[in-house]
Amino acid sequence: MSKFFYPKLAADNLRKNSQTYTPYILTCILTIAMFYMIVSLAGNPGVGQVIYGNVVQEILMLGSWVTGIFAVIFLFYTNSFLLKRRKKEFGLYAVLGMEKKHLAKMILWETVYIAGISLSVGILTGILLDKLMFVLLLRLFDAAIPLGFHISGTAIGQACVLFLCIDLLIVLNSFRQVYFTNPAELLKGGQVGEKEPKTRWLMAIMGVLSLSAGYVIALYTQNPLLAVSMFFVAVILVIIGTYCLFIAGSVALLKLLRKNKKYYYKTQHFISVSGMLYRMKQNAVGLANICILSTMVLVMISSTLSLYLGLEDSLQKRFPREILVSAYGGTEEGAADTTDVRDLVSDVTSAYGLHPENAFFQRTLCCTTIRQGDSFRTEGVDEMHQDTAILIFIPLEDYNAMAPEPEQLEQGEILLYAPSQPFSSSTLQVFGDRWTVRRHLESFITHAVSEAYLADTYFIVVPDFAALEQLELKNQEAYENYASEIRYTYGFDLDTDPDTQEKICDDLLEIRKTSMPTLHLDTRTWAEANERSLFGGLFFLGVFLGGLFLLATILLIYYKQISEGYDDRQRFEIMQKVGLGKGEIRKSIHAQVLTVFFLPLITAGIHMAFAFPFIARMLALFDMTNILLFGICTLGSFLVFAGLYAAVYLITARSYYKIVS
Repeated sequence: MSKFFYPKLAADNLRKNSQTYTPYILTCILTIAMFYMIVSLAGNPGVGQVIYGNVVQEILMLGSWVTGIFAVIFLFYTNSFLLKRRKKEFGLYAVLGMEKKHLAKMILWETVYIAGISLSVGILTGILLDKLMFVLLLRLFDAAIPLGFHISGTAIGQACVLFLCIDLLIVLNSFRQVYFTNPAELLKGGQVGEKEPKTRWLMAIMGVLSLSAGYVIALYTQNPLLAVSMFFVAVILVIIGTYCLFIAGSVALLKLLRKNKKYYYKTQHFISVSGMLYRMKQNAVGLANICILSTMVLVMISSTLSLYLGLEDSLQKRFPREILVSAYGGTEEGAADTTDVRDLVSDVTSAYGLHPENAFFQRTLCCTTIRQGDSFRTEGVDEMHQDTAILIFIPLEDYNAMAPEPEQLEQGEILLYAPSQPFSSSTLQVFGDRWTVRRHLESFITHAVSEAYLADTYFIVVPDFAALEQLELKNQEAYENYASEIRYTYGFDLDTDPDTQEKICDDLLEIRKTSMPTLHLDTRTWAEANERSLFGGLFFLGVFLGGLFLLATILLIYYKQISEGYDDRQRFEIMQKVGLGKGEIRKSIHAQVLTVFFLPLITAGIHMAFAFPFIARMLALFDMTNILLFGICTLGSFLVFAGLYAAVYLITARSYYKIVS
């Protein structure tokens, strides 16, 4: 036998099975290219030179781990579709006298061809697209784009090692299936039918309970900090519920359709329902995978896009002025009083011949409590508690300086604004004192209170600064070393160039080191540079991984339809021989595909609807509180994804029809 026999046979096999192998090879190429690009960008010195580029590189490095792990699972899983289609072919070779070791050689050469093509073309594609991705990434940060072309030897090495290991696992799994299966079973490998599945009520109930628990967590977790810790719990519950309901619920749905005589006893419905029912066990797992991947795509794209687009809005809320200088009061040396911050800023700016513009001065006291009705207790406070409430006190004088119409208060009276949770009581108790709510405010103007987004927040206007100082003393008695102090915040703009503003900020920071350790300085420019890098990196990673998951979703749908097409071909051939026309076959195919094809998309949309308030609360930790923007991003992402999903449906339905007809 010629030493080139097995290489030639393997090449012929790949050509003959191009309909199933071409999408797989293309997916391998794109996955390798994407892995190369994200590893290359993570190590690109040009990214590191961007402001806060180290943060972006850490995000990209995390993305490379996710991409690598996903590639192992996904390519190994999709290869199982190819093996299923090839079992009959392997069985035929075995019947004709080819030993299992010869089959192993043929499989090995096929894997070598696929690995060689995928790695060479994938890495070359990654190198060509890497510069484009680098430019797009820098455009997100409004950074200058350097000349030159970067080729990462590290990324090439890691891509080769990772995907050669994946190919090794795949070929070992193929050897296992060939060696432990007799030729007769291989010949029937793609045609083995299943018994009618029983309705698994226990699994269905577990799925309903699991999914309901995940939805309840998503709907009723109000604390953003608690939402972060509960997010993964909710995700796991929803994934378990999705698998259980698709496996058990889909069987129950098809049996209900079969019991509906008006629906079932029509040509297209009879064929589609009966056909799907007998293989729903394997069908349901694929549908659940598609649903979960679709949900991941929608969550990643919508959340990261809203963070990036909402950057200006969040900065405007946090920085009503370009520069914010704050300090905490008290009796310690170097602490601030009502005039220190303003005098300090005036001294520094006057040295440059400048004067603060559009200035405001605000004194606040922030306390973390647990709400119980109209009372707020300080015992057992935990930021992760569901009923955690943040009270922000401000004197009437400072409130009137910002309010459109001045208010008046007597001693013991307060104004209350509750933006998160309703508070209808006419009194409020905290630190053992009961205050009378003179008026519930419909809106509130305050500046530089970032704690407002961490939990349910209540803005409370007290009669004067003396009342604020009394609250500070009681807060110190309640929390001792963990007590917060009155914060003095001075915000202002400067009519000067960026370099001079930078020098003024440096002078203020130098004073903090020497004479006022409680002073804190932040500027809109610094925050924008930091968050543009963070949110831009997250958005880039979201689009990147979203594209990877979308690619996986499309391939799963394609192989699911192709696999079912080959399974159904003989059945449709028999029905054509007994008089079933091509028009009826086409109607039956569309009925079969439509019955369950769009179920993952609809379920993913339901998952997103329940997850929407949950994700919105977590986005609040990034000062992203524009719910309308997040809603538009979510709806837009879903519509675009649904359009792509429908396009895949049209393509796969046409391929399915060609196979069975």
